Amino acid sequence: MRKDKLAIHLKASIYVVIFAGMLMSCANRKRVEIDLSGDWKFQIDRMDQGFNEKWYKQELSDTIILPGSMPEQNKGIPVGYNTKFTGNIWREYPASKYWYDDENYKPYLSDDKFRFPFWLVSDYHYVGAAWYQKKVTIPKDWNGKKVELYLERPHWETKVWVNDTYVGVNNALGVPHIYDLSEYLNPGDNAITICIDNRVKDVNVGIDAHSISDNTQSNWNGIIGDIKLLQKDMLFISNVQIFPDLENKMARLEIEIGNDTESPMYGEIKVSASSIYTEEVHSVDAVSTTFNSDAGTKIIELEYPMGEDVRLWDEFHPNMYQLKVELTSNELGDVWTGNFGMREFRNVGKSLENNGRPVYLRGTLDCAVFPKTGYPPTDRKSWERILNVCKAHGLNHIRFHSWCPPKAAFDAADKLGFYYQVEASAWAVNLGDSTALDQWIYDESERMVSEYGNHPSFCLMPYGNEPHGKNHKAYLIDFVKYWKAKGDKRRIYTTGAGWPLIPENDFHNTHRGTRIQGWNQNLESVINKEAPRSDYDFEKTVANLKAPMIAHETGQWCVYPNFKEMEKYDGVMKATNFEIFQKSLEAHGMLHLTDDFVKASGMLQVLCYKADIEAALRTKGFSGFQLLDLSDFSGQGTAIVGILDAFYEEKGYVTPAEFRQFCDVTVPLARFKKMIFTSDEKVACDIEIAHYGEKELKGVEPAWKIVDADGNTVKEGTLDKTDISFGHNIQLGSISETIEISEASEFQLQVDVAGFVNTWDIWIYPAELPKVESDVMVVSTLNQKALATLENGGKVLLTVKKGSIKEGKGGEVAVGFSSIFWNTAWTNYQKPHTLGILCNPEHPALADFPTEYYSNWQWWDAMSHSNAFNIEGFENTTEPIVRIIDDWVTNKPLALIFEAKVGNGKLIMTGVDLQSDLDNRPEARQMLYSFKKYMSGEYFNPTTEIGVAEIEGLFQK
Repeated sequence: MRKDKLAIHLKASIYVVIFAGMLMSCANRKRVEIDLSGDWKFQIDRMDQGFNEKWYKQELSDTIILPGSMPEQNKGIPVGYNTKFTGNIWREYPASKYWYDDENYKPYLSDDKFRFPFWLVSDYHYVGAAWYQKKVTIPKDWNGKKVELYLERPHWETKVWVNDTYVGVNNALGVPHIYDLSEYLNPGDNAITICIDNRVKDVNVGIDAHSISDNTQSNWNGIIGDIKLLQKDMLFISNVQIFPDLENKMARLEIEIGNDTESPMYGEIKVSASSIYTEEVHSVDAVSTTFNSDAGTKIIELEYPMGEDVRLWDEFHPNMYQLKVELTSNELGDVWTGNFGMREFRNVGKSLENNGRPVYLRGTLDCAVFPKTGYPPTDRKSWERILNVCKAHGLNHIRFHSWCPPKAAFDAADKLGFYYQVEASAWAVNLGDSTALDQWIYDESERMVSEYGNHPSFCLMPYGNEPHGKNHKAYLIDFVKYWKAKGDKRRIYTTGAGWPLIPENDFHNTHRGTRIQGWNQNLESVINKEAPRSDYDFEKTVANLKAPMIAHETGQWCVYPNFKEMEKYDGVMKATNFEIFQKSLEAHGMLHLTDDFVKASGMLQVLCYKADIEAALRTKGFSGFQLLDLSDFSGQGTAIVGILDAFYEEKGYVTPAEFRQFCDVTVPLARFKKMIFTSDEKVACDIEIAHYGEKELKGVEPAWKIVDADGNTVKEGTLDKTDISFGHNIQLGSISETIEISEASEFQLQVDVAGFVNTWDIWIYPAELPKVESDVMVVSTLNQKALATLENGGKVLLTVKKGSIKEGKGGEVAVGFSSIFWNTAWTNYQKPHTLGILCNPEHPALADFPTEYYSNWQWWDAMSHSNAFNIEGFENTTEPIVRIIDDWVTNKPLALIFEAKVGNGKLIMTGVDLQSDLDNRPEARQMLYSFKKYMSGEYFNPTTEIGVAEIEGLFQK
């Protein structure tokens, strides 16, 4: 069709042209709809016979309800061990071996119920063609009108027939499928037949792309959202794109008119707007103009003044307008309405700005995990719930990982003030290799912008996730250039989430050097290799970059599965993975510890997220971070990385308010060079702030205090009164204090800036410890002297050097301080393999080593110099003083410290090396002191008997 452009510039004095004889009532015309939701005929086409056998001419044999999916209505093939899922399991097994041969899963599988360890599964699975058919009665007055079939969110490819005639095909993933049925429908009864195919065919977006993968939402077949026939005149408004112009306080409109009358038409366009979601309505003066249009499509450009008092959209004031465009020409007419916000989101140097003020994106990923349905909601209320949970945790941003959400998600973000990064539904492995995907990415991104481009929440757009292919970089350079050349500045553009970093990017989105645990860093990461501190950042990574950096997939810190969550999976998706892990834990005799494992590992998880987020907030040249995830990611090996579960609900170990201390619009930050002190040192740190709140802070006097474990203030003070503008790396002052102690003590620094409080735990150990009069023998192996001591009823502290334990007895377990990164199954056992400690802080062995029941920074030294003991083979069960929480896949009962009666003597065995380099390890000195003091007292009287051979059997020979 021919496309012309007509630019009409209107001055502040608004005029209206009214054609003589024009029927103005047409301007109020409403589009007429027929709702197609409800019962549909249905038939599965497993053998691809439907096309050749002309099923569109037949009545299908089964029924189904739409909107909906096949799995939620038990349509398809029962899931089982031969199911070919859409998605990688990412585990490497020897030849002829499969996941169900894995010794970690095999004992907990059965023939009567299928269980799968790597992601959620539905009871029924189907990949292929399925046919849907509905009879509809078309009113006589629809004759000669334009009629469209609107399918809000099919999955995936649709082909449509009306009666016996083929209409067309559509393979969009992120936007509605719309078919023009004007030439095919007749007054009276008609049959609409749709073939939906959810296979990966010539367009391969990647089987792990969250738009199609069983890893996340599931590769479902069906249609969700609105399903309807829409009738309008043959002269109609096909699209309106709204481009805010803040400098001139106007909106530039591109109004696309379709003329299917085959005759030239002329008439009037009237534009009006008013605010929505607000008690006080702001109405914008209407403007009108004339148009003329030949047959085909024409774009009318119009500058629409928004008034001197125009309201802008941002996260604090998400002012929204609804635009109404009325088209009239003689007896024909159409009305289009759509929402928009007046905002300007852009990159300025290394910073992001919205409406000229700095923005820092505090984001999470939405990976299309929807356990109840297996597909995303299409109602605004559901999305508002998700966004309100995110806001409660201090976030203002969501990245939609390799998928595009439905309209309701944009509407919710527009209303609540959220910034979105939306992707063209791909995680490609062959990008730029001249396959059908290459053009499809361009087409899909165009479709997304056409459908959702007016939403102010749609701020950032890459092609998709982590691209691969020998030509992917050249392809994505062209992709970014293409979108920047179009001049659509309503959003900013980058290549891909993850890489490559090119000069053409409006912003960068990478994980390399932007988080405290990188892919395959194992125990060489900041958090696992370097002693506890909070003065590091990632500035070296971004120093030479010219565009803003948003850290890619920050965090990925795991927590132990919460089996109480299993009862929530009462919808389509079932947590059979949790069933496997629970049965494994029970088989290893620790089911009673489930809640303790969740809470203890959860507290370590929060500590890791705090460290990651604060490092991002400290980094000059950063403009945000994107967590993976605030909620659990249920696929890719089962990645239990959320402080919230897959339903966006709390797990019980951290509240939104606690999380907001270090993830909010305003966050005080402390740069500690160390967090473990001795009594002859001053507790010192520099205080700064990241402030991206609603207003600048004037005349603020930052206050601080150091409190002891009971909450008593031991030191306090204020920093210089100051004004705080927007930004981060804003220096507030320094703290340097001597704190007198009589024993090892834990303290907390609390910094309050204008009501925003953040806290840091620190420890002070005596520089000189009292001498313990003790008859305890300290050894690193059960040598002859130690054996003799035990035989003679003596006391032995067996403190093991790292690497001394053999495989099968704990030596294969890589112990680190941090939680597990993502999971071990999907990362091929990247280290560490553990989830921190669980201990009884009241145990007298720890009386002089202040601790909580979970890993905090004072355990970094121990975990960095330790072995795990697998105590499952002991004849008598011992309750460890300190446990190490194992990976939920293996569930080994791991001890770090335990006590036992050995022969006639008494033993404490610790996997922590308490003999090496003690001059530089105050935590180790303190732990050694605490053990010796306990062992020298009357309370040291273990009753569990463990044989010498059992102890010796832990060691390498």
